[in-house]
Amino acid sequence: MNKQTLAEFQEHLKKSRRIVALVGAGLSVSSGLPTFRGAEGLWKNFNMIDLATPDAFYIDPGLVWQFYSWRRYSALAAKPNRGHLALAKLSNLPQTNFITITQNVDGLSARSGHNSDNLYEIHGSLFTLKCTSFMCNYIEYNNFKAPLTPALRGTEHEFLKSSLDSESPEFSPVKQMKDSELPQCPVCKSSGTQSILRPGVVWFGESLPMQELNEIDDFLESEEGPVDLILVIGTSGTVYPANSYVDRVRLQGGKVAIFNTDIDESEIEGKDGVWGFKGDAAELLPVVLEPLIGEVKQP
Repeated sequence: MNKQTLAEFQEHLKKSRRIVALVGAGLSVSSGLPTFRGAEGLWKNFNMIDLATPDAFYIDPGLVWQFYSWRRYSALAAKPNRGHLALAKLSNLPQTNFITITQNVDGLSARSGHNSDNLYEIHGSLFTLKCTSFMCNYIEYNNFKAPLTPALRGTEHEFLKSSLDSESPEFSPVKQMKDSELPQCPVCKSSGTQSILRPGVVWFGESLPMQELNEIDDFLESEEGPVDLILVIGTSGTVYPANSYVDRVRLQGGKVAIFNTDIDESEIEGKDGVWGFKGDAAELLPVVLEPLIGEVKQP
């Protein structure tokens, strides 16, 4: 880590009163969760992007629920790392006006002790369940039950346990499942109808939650003044709306700090109001934020 870059960043950090953190999948890698890029974007030879769509759920809800049963199990087995804990400590400082915008659905930011009032999970959460019926608005938050139904038991593992020690482990087979074996809406069930629950995540082709986006806009355009600093953590920040948040902060005169394993050399040099910290964000954040949050111990 460049000492001059660190010193310049921390000097600005200590003066910052309004801070935004934009979080992507790279922060959760140290917790054992994949980024879904390249070969990590496959599950039992299915492209994960193909499974994360409303069409996929409509065609084969059993298949999609088995995929999300695996994702829920993996996220529950993971623990918040020191990067999550650093942001959680920052979120609870009374003297700092701070929000975290996370693109992750793994729930690790929420489980780290992050102040829920300033945490925006704009892609939803694996642990939120929603009814699929247009006539029902049932939503359940923080459901950590695994598996959700008896039929989903055993789908938490991608590979057969008996083959894990071999050079080519075998995928556990995908089950053929009836709709009645999948998570059911309790409200619809009590009225005598059957409606499947779905994961409360934003699938490809769906709109991001408008209420959360409006609240983020209110923070960025607050009468309290411009944002002093945006932390871009474990994400390229090039996809909308992430890229718009970075641009808006810079247009207001705010500075940018990037924490990622893949950073341009010009960003590492700290030019044009941008500081770059190359490496594992989970280990970098506790170090660079220490002047505000103090020591972050190992989880």
